[in-house]
Amino acid sequence: MPRRIWTSRFAQINLRSLLRPAAIFVASRAGVLLVASAIGYDEHRPVLPLLSRWDSHWYEAAAAHGYPSVIPPGHGNVAQSALGFFPLFPLAIRATMEITGLGARDAGLAFGFVSGLIGALLVWWLLRTIYGPGAADRGTALIFATPGAYILSMVYSETLLIPLVAGCLLALHHRRWVVAGVLAAATTAVDPIGVAIVVPCALAALFAIRERGEWRALVAPILSPLGVTAFFAYLWAHTGTPFAWFISQRRGWQPGPFGSGIWNGLLVVRGDHLSIPPYTVKAAGFVVAMALLAVFLASRRPGIWTGYVVAVLVFAFLSPIVGFTPRVLLRGFPLLGVVAARIRPGWFEALLVISALAMAAAAALSFGSLGLAP
Repeated sequence: MPRRIWTSRFAQINLRSLLRPAAIFVASRAGVLLVASAIGYDEHRPVLPLLSRWDSHWYEAAAAHGYPSVIPPGHGNVAQSALGFFPLFPLAIRATMEITGLGARDAGLAFGFVSGLIGALLVWWLLRTIYGPGAADRGTALIFATPGAYILSMVYSETLLIPLVAGCLLALHHRRWVVAGVLAAATTAVDPIGVAIVVPCALAALFAIRERGEWRALVAPILSPLGVTAFFAYLWAHTGTPFAWFISQRRGWQPGPFGSGIWNGLLVVRGDHLSIPPYTVKAAGFVVAMALLAVFLASRRPGIWTGYVVAVLVFAFLSPIVGFTPRVLLRGFPLLGVVAARIRPGWFEALLVISALAMAAAAALSFGSLGLAP
């Protein structure tokens, strides 16, 4: 596509229209901050540490101190280390620290807010390109009010993953193959599920070659795995094995057979009657994900989006522990965007209210004394 057409389409997205997704993002973050403030007031704790819990600690550690050169022995908590986390988000935090002089936590929160805001703008633009501005408003609102979206107010990599994925899908739609490939390569260095972006790059190239003989489209899938490849190569040189991330994850967080996470959650819920919150959340997430996927597959949507969503769910399914948690559905945000874009008025408002209340509840459970991990 000629550059002038790309530029003219960008010009059609005026600043006034971008105020809507920006307002949606800020409102959703204000809601989460309100929940954190209420928890902090009730439990006599400062608010900022509440926004730096769970995996936030490891991203901050990697940003401040880098990766250890030795894989910790043992299993469980003693085997956990920063080696279990992908590098691009800690690198972004580190760069923010150098520019602003902030500590790792505050730099992570500041960077997360800015990149999350950019993500909201790109998600809205992506949905608008396919469905129009009204549907883009609905899709953006549901994505940033989904139960797992409270982590976008914490030091979590989804704040970077979402803008990169949205930007890559947008570039693929406009056949900007180099841009798409670079953004995809960055995505695969953010999060293991981010590797799912390789699938839409490959599909887009296949469609372009088959329909238009556009062999240049192969640039996107060729570039896309470079991020994760570079990370594993670094780990090989740094620790002596390219599998350091995999070993750390298996020892510290994800033991057990592959593909057992969802079924274990369903079996526990069946036996304990919803009395164990983490497994209840995973079981509910499975049911919700299947319902959303049915609506998604029955709706008009780009084929490359289907590739990305299915790849995200497959990666989550294979995990011994993750399952279809709210975080996974947030990473597969085109699923939520399409559902919101296609749902009937009236039903959407009800869905949005339920989702926002669930997000507030999830935030309260995570920030509060119960301490439910994301």
